[in-house]
Amino acid sequence: MRHRRPAVTTIGFFLLIMFAARATPIKEADFAELDKIVPAELKAKNTPGAVITIISGNRVIYEKAFGVANVETNSPLQKEMLFRLGSTTKMFTAAAMVKLSESGKLKLDEPVGNYLKGLSPKLSQTTPDHLLSHSAGFRDFAAPLISHDDSALGTMVRGWKDDVLFADQGEIYSYSSPGYWFSGFVIEEITGKPYADAMSELLFKPLGMERTTLRPFMAITYPFATGHAVENQRAVVMRPVFDNVAMWPAGSMFSNADDLSRFVIGFMNDGMVDGKQLMSPSFVKAMAAPRVAVPGETDSHYAYGLTTFKYQGLQFVAHGGFSRGYGSMVQMVPERKFAVIVLTNKSGETMRQTLDKAFEIGLELKSGNDPKPAPVTPATVAELSQYVGTYLHEPTTWEIYLKDGKLFARLEGKDYVLTKSGDRKFTYGEQNENELVFAPGKTGKIDFLFWELYAAKRLEGK
Repeated sequence: MRHRRPAVTTIGFFLLIMFAARATPIKEADFAELDKIVPAELKAKNTPGAVITIISGNRVIYEKAFGVANVETNSPLQKEMLFRLGSTTKMFTAAAMVKLSESGKLKLDEPVGNYLKGLSPKLSQTTPDHLLSHSAGFRDFAAPLISHDDSALGTMVRGWKDDVLFADQGEIYSYSSPGYWFSGFVIEEITGKPYADAMSELLFKPLGMERTTLRPFMAITYPFATGHAVENQRAVVMRPVFDNVAMWPAGSMFSNADDLSRFVIGFMNDGMVDGKQLMSPSFVKAMAAPRVAVPGETDSHYAYGLTTFKYQGLQFVAHGGFSRGYGSMVQMVPERKFAVIVLTNKSGETMRQTLDKAFEIGLELKSGNDPKPAPVTPATVAELSQYVGTYLHEPTTWEIYLKDGKLFARLEGKDYVLTKSGDRKFTYGEQNENELVFAPGKTGKIDFLFWELYAAKRLEGK
């Protein structure tokens, strides 16, 4: 994972980079340049439309819709339209869990088995703290159940065994949507209500997020942006709309720029929205506190449903979402009370160029100011030997081996030479475009391999 520019965590999430800034007054006219940049980026990326929202202090200072809501009707996109957020939903599932903690319904550092019965032994010992920070040891896998019924989430989770875990909790960061499905199930069990209804009562209604919902049949009763994919370099409507209740807690929330702005304003202003205390300062602090380090990064952590990192002295918190037909991004700099929200109706698109420019203008950034990478010390055979072994994140298996003094990775029947690029970091691929990081476990020896957003654990004796 490499931080280069303001972008998201990918699931295909994604993580982020930013620049440094100094506090200055911001005027709406400062962002006029975006009126040209956004349409150009939409065209270049075959994206039908986007809503761009910029927040400074406790108010929205720029909010515009560009392009069309549907390429077949050419109806103009409107800023009040709903989009599916993808993994940005995790931010809100985490927020609901923290709200339950603040109301005394659960403790974030206690096993969920203290509140839920009938789980497998290891699952019952997982804590909300580890679940929300992607450090509970969950694998990432496709949902084994597809259903439109509210009971789907509970039916799926109660069928899980300990094999959904690839590592012990607290060992390493590894991005996992199933960990958030499980979190949503915990919310259901504690509140005694379907996840969608619990989210509405815990978060959406209290925050005045009037049109935000998990329910597709509710979402389409409001102005709605149609999801698109790109085929043969053209945007096409995605049919049918994919939906699975069992996956809602990790990536299926529908929201719009106005509703998301209320959450972001509260987050950056100690919980104050429209002069009212809608969140507690302790809630915001709990959400944003760095929890687990991202392997291979020096100042990047995952908090509760948020990626956090420092860049040139500034702390950023963010999350993005790649959904079928949609892309979303929420990036905040709380100490500057500045944020950008991007919503698009194309699979996985987060308008990276527009994000860069918005932060460059709003925080008077200077591009090309990234730190230079440290010199790479050539690897010795002794160093390379410590990485040799078999690493598993089912169904993915990595075979790391030495040959003629070089380190290789065998993945899905293909062999790649690994080129050292930093401390325990290696690149591979035709253009060395991919990165692997080897990470120590609790004993200090190399126990994990980390790629993109996921970790694989070394098999004992291999």
